[in-house]
Amino acid sequence: MKTALGAAAAVPLLSACVTSGKDDGKPAANAGAKSADNPLGVKDDAPLEVVIFKGGYGDDYAKHAEDLYKGKYAKATIDHKGIQKVGEALQPRFVANTPPDVVDNTGAGRLDISALVGTKQLTDLSELLDAPSFDDPNTKFRDTLLPGVVDDGTFDKAPLVLNFTYTAWGLWYSKPLFASKGWAYPKTWDEMLALCETIKASGIAPWTYQGKYPEYINDPMLSMAAKIGGVDLIKAVDNLEPNAWKADGLKSAAEAFAELAAKGYIMSGSEALSHTEAQAAWCQGKAAFIPSGSWLEAEQKDVAPKGFDMVMGAVPSRTSGDKMAQTAVQAASSESFLVPSKAKNAAGGLEYLRILFSKQSAKAFAQSAGTLPAVAGATDGLTLSSGLGSTRDAVTAAGKETFTYRFRTWYAPLAKAVDDATGELVNKRATPAEWADRVQKAADALAKDSSVKKYTR
Repeated sequence: MKTALGAAAAVPLLSACVTSGKDDGKPAANAGAKSADNPLGVKDDAPLEVVIFKGGYGDDYAKHAEDLYKGKYAKATIDHKGIQKVGEALQPRFVANTPPDVVDNTGAGRLDISALVGTKQLTDLSELLDAPSFDDPNTKFRDTLLPGVVDDGTFDKAPLVLNFTYTAWGLWYSKPLFASKGWAYPKTWDEMLALCETIKASGIAPWTYQGKYPEYINDPMLSMAAKIGGVDLIKAVDNLEPNAWKADGLKSAAEAFAELAAKGYIMSGSEALSHTEAQAAWCQGKAAFIPSGSWLEAEQKDVAPKGFDMVMGAVPSRTSGDKMAQTAVQAASSESFLVPSKAKNAAGGLEYLRILFSKQSAKAFAQSAGTLPAVAGATDGLTLSSGLGSTRDAVTAAGKETFTYRFRTWYAPLAKAVDDATGELVNKRATPAEWADRVQKAADALAKDSSVKKYTR
């Protein structure tokens, strides 16, 4: 199930009398002297408490980084906790101003980031971002990260969260199936429609999708809109600008997916399928394409038949006049790490992140988890699976043209409204114009709601 954009509910933070933790003018108790070898001022014998969400990736990768930390600060003791219900375990500690030093705030029931931001319970990560990287003292830490990672964790212009994994979204297919049929991956929407007709004639459904969760088919549609309208369209949507959802790019993308449905290119019954059911049908060869993020390969490792060799392609261009290239890809980071502002050893927490995001640590994670880390070059020299290799290649080909919408993480009600409207669109119960009207109405209501904190980009 998708995780990168935070579909699961977060645990709200109870009110607490908190400050940024840096407003008394006094040096932190567990701070050491800064130097070229210790740019963040870590006290070498200060205890470090690390709390990790122990989900699909496990927590061995975090322990590997802890070993590297211990290798540098041998006197430090590390209290490692691998847990699942992060919010339930840590909410009382944030309220009591006794949080851990570093937290992987991920999974269902994670802490509400907006509440943490609003109550100033997160350390500003600017010092870490501007520090030398752990691998190369001549390269700033921020320059080792993939595009968009800093942005993804920035709130009100302050970098407060650092995401460790990197997800790209696109259209997935079996490379051997396409090779055996002589099908070429389509680069334009006209090519896609022509190929879908060929696929349909062969007795295979061209597309399926995770019908109970229409956000999955939203991703390629909104990717297409972004390519048509460019960064300005994305910002207008996220900033809740008037009539943003009625922009030509969104209208054109909605028309494209309405046409996909109208021509019968979506597998019958897809609307009733869960993500596991739709993906299983796809792995069984019942459909040629399925939209998903780059976690799909790991999720299907016990389902896909041997030799299926799934790969991901970037969403086709709508027209030759699109503002972004066909190779542009929707990508965002996830697996959110933070350092509480009231941490006893905040310097150690920042240093732990400097080590975790090192190339040697990220490479070990890529090998064990089969997932792209948010660190540039982390997979260099590795033998990658077909899916992970195609994700890496897609991100490389996109270059600076990776993009993401923020409304889904900022405004959950709007995300649901878009998902519901798209479900109606691709099941031929709403026209593109009705889709746009419905979503715009939800966005306008949100924009007028003074009780909802607004963000801008």
